[in-house]
Amino acid sequence: MLALANALPGPIATKMAGYIGYEVAGALGSTVALLATIVPSLLAMILLLGLLTKYKDSPKVKRITAYVRPIIAVLMGFLTFQFFDSSVESAGWVQTIVLVGVSLFLLEKLKIHPAWVVAGSLIYGAVFLS
Repeated sequence: MLALANALPGPIATKMAGYIGYEVAGALGSTVALLATIVPSLLAMILLLGLLTKYKDSPKVKRITAYVRPIIAVLMGFLTFQFFDSSVESAGWVQTIVLVGVSLFLLEKLKIHPAWVVAGSLIYGAVFLS
């Protein structure tokens, strides 16, 4: 559940919206609250992506994207180490190494789509780690 919750944009805002919406109006309230939290950011991203696509050949846009790539790589690396540390604390070294090894094999050797690997990991966690 933690991995699923952290996959949502703005995890704290979406978790709070979903919880409060559920408490106030049940499953429908939770759905509406989540959509109200996610849709504005989604629309803004679509608009900005449209602008980026329109001006993708601009030297300024190319320079900006060149500056942003290393920052994204560092942030992704930091998140990876955080998730790994959290996994070791909650599931132990053996389970963490099994999940990392199997995931790496599925992604790199069998070319399985990452969404299926995440779904399989969630199922594995629900069955063997709960």
